[in-house]
Amino acid sequence: MNKFVFAAALAASVAGCAVAPPAVDRVQLPDVAKFSEHVPGEKLPPGWQPWAFAGLKKPTEYRLVDDSGRTVVRAISHASASGLVYPVRVDTRVHPYLHWHWKVLGLIDGADNTKATTEDAPARVIVAFEGDMSKLPFGEKLFFQQFKLFTKTELPYATLMYIWAKRQPVGAVIPSAHTSRIKMVVAESGPDHTGGWHEIVRNVHEDYKRAFGEEPPLIKSIAIMTDSDNTGESAHAYYGDIAFLRSPGERWQLR
Repeated sequence: MNKFVFAAALAASVAGCAVAPPAVDRVQLPDVAKFSEHVPGEKLPPGWQPWAFAGLKKPTEYRLVDDSGRTVVRAISHASASGLVYPVRVDTRVHPYLHWHWKVLGLIDGADNTKATTEDAPARVIVAFEGDMSKLPFGEKLFFQQFKLFTKTELPYATLMYIWAKRQPVGAVIPSAHTSRIKMVVAESGPDHTGGWHEIVRNVHEDYKRAFGEEPPLIKSIAIMTDSDNTGESAHAYYGDIAFLRSPGERWQLR
């Protein structure tokens, strides 16, 4: 994929540029926005906004559905890529842990996130950060400027993508083939947990420092994405409620 097309897609996913985002003061932590509090159907929970790639990609289908008595988001991708985004303002020094549940029904056979041409994932939770653009190396500044000229929007200062990988080990940090400001962190790997719900808790503060070698700035948005556009295959995933926590033990209060 052309890297500017990729950048346009990424910007849509983490910044929600197609639609004006809701005010950030609506966010009440620890919960970002509970899917489980809504009725299954076509309408998405307040604050979560669909994004597509302005005709560049076939969109993935997202819908609130019932799964064993609980409302969750179902994502179905057939050679498609789009997602849902929610603007937030989170200080990881206060809320360092990101908690969610997800379920994938199978892996993408041809996916390999170390290669630009096969960079698909059945499930992603994407965290975008604010930051001082003047600190970026010259090459990244040039890329960001070209991207802004091409898309009329700005890339986030940095992005962590938590992915369900096919073979890379959990905890591995995979650099994007397109820019050093995007790092993928393997939150789940392989087929062992496919077909059932799996709980994830990640220390975003520490993951960011490990990926970028600096203290993390404020988080500006969170997104979910299921994509299989590069491989041309299909993917089927479910996402449960998402929360930013002060401690990993706090998650038990959310059930």
